[in-house]
Amino acid sequence: MSEHLLSLMTFFPLLGMIVVLLIPRENEAVLKGLTLVFTLITFFISLPLAFDPVFKTSGGMHYTEFANWISIGDYFQMNYNVGIDGISLWLVMLTTFIMPITVLSTWQAVEKNVKGFMALLLLLETAMLGAFISLDLFLFYVFWELMLIPMYFLIGIWGGAKRIYSAIKFFIYTAVGSLLMLVAIIFVYYFAQKSGVPFDQGFSITHFYQVNIPAQYQLWLFLAFAFSFAIKVPMFPVHTWLPDAHTDAPTAGSVILAAILLKMGTYGYVRFAMPLFPDALQQCLPVLAFLSVVGIIYGALVAMVQEDVKRLVAYSSVSHLGFVMLGIFALNLQGMAGGMMQMINHGISTGALFLIVGFIYERRHTRLIAEFGGLAKQMPVFATIFMIVTFSSIGLPGTNGFVGEFMIMIGAFESELRWFTVFAATGVIFAAVYMLWMFQRVMFGELKNPANKELKDLSLREVVLMLPLLLFVFWIGVYPNTFLEKMNPALEQLIGQIKGKQQVAVVETVQPAQHKVD
Repeated sequence: MSEHLLSLMTFFPLLGMIVVLLIPRENEAVLKGLTLVFTLITFFISLPLAFDPVFKTSGGMHYTEFANWISIGDYFQMNYNVGIDGISLWLVMLTTFIMPITVLSTWQAVEKNVKGFMALLLLLETAMLGAFISLDLFLFYVFWELMLIPMYFLIGIWGGAKRIYSAIKFFIYTAVGSLLMLVAIIFVYYFAQKSGVPFDQGFSITHFYQVNIPAQYQLWLFLAFAFSFAIKVPMFPVHTWLPDAHTDAPTAGSVILAAILLKMGTYGYVRFAMPLFPDALQQCLPVLAFLSVVGIIYGALVAMVQEDVKRLVAYSSVSHLGFVMLGIFALNLQGMAGGMMQMINHGISTGALFLIVGFIYERRHTRLIAEFGGLAKQMPVFATIFMIVTFSSIGLPGTNGFVGEFMIMIGAFESELRWFTVFAATGVIFAAVYMLWMFQRVMFGELKNPANKELKDLSLREVVLMLPLLLFVFWIGVYPNTFLEKMNPALEQLIGQIKGKQQVAVVETVQPAQHKVD
């Protein structure tokens, strides 16, 4: 069973989608129940990965599967090549963990075309899991593109007032970046074949890591990958699709977008762009670090002036993901481990924030901060959970957010990015300002609006779906080593891969000069 665990986990939601499509659309409760069951079973299928001690001792790929897929004469060979290491492990677990919670959140929120909504959620889960486990670049690209389709329809059909505009903007931004990446993938394959990579290995990323691409080509190939992933993160200044997509997406769509889809961009840098093109990375590092810091400060400042709670949380994602990128670009274990942890933390905290916004929107059908005030008296359970998640988002010690940001700051300060870190630290202060100010205006003060005086506190279903998120807020905050010990070996191997190739490139450029002198 373990030989095909990844495939079973990845394609089980696809089986669920087929079953859901066979159920009559009138049976809405059955459709939601079946979707919840399929996502829960997928989570339980993935659980052995989290408890496997092999990730503590080896940074290589595990649970690998390989099969020939598409052959085009002597030109191209594409394979079904999947595997998992400590870098992708927790992102896979985050995906299978968030999906049942997301489905449970739709119980009362989705009333239109429930069958289509549930089918798209299951298709999206397969696409996300497939992207995280792909070790073949072409297979990764297939899953990367597949993710666009269900999210486009989730926003465009079940979204808010400007859903068509937001869905098209989301699709165009991501598709443009994807096409550039496709061209770069073909070029990398060409160089791999010239370097003697076995033809039957196809687009194997582990073999591509060994290819020394000429420095004059690396910059252009890196920019193609980096631009595509920057859009997905999103990094400043290609972030403008995100606030619109978040604002108009249904609650379930916003949770998945924030918790998982944005991590595709950061994961793409770690898995593909940085180890494949280390020389170009070194050239572009100051610019990328600068854009990360600008994103941190800009996202925080714009979040301060938002009148819509959901839009505020969306801009906070731009700021938080800037921290993730800064940690990754530190190129040391502290920074990269902090960046990876912050990916998980952001998925938990911001996913929880969007659920909280969804709860209040279902009751009042407005997200304007000015419409609220004094809700803590009327909804004490809601206020308590909201407060914990807010503290998590701003990085209060003892919560998950603190661990990630602290490690990122240490790693970046010890690297070449020291001065960037000094400016990035202001983002922590700004985050406390906009989150606590928003919380104070919504929760405290007098209950002046008559429409708020009849609001009901969270139901048992809503409390139940928030409890697992709160558990990990404190678990990661108090004992992060549970997660770090399994990702560190893979990160050490990755850092060695990047810096080792950089040293090789330096030797190759110095050597000819020495011969000329002789």
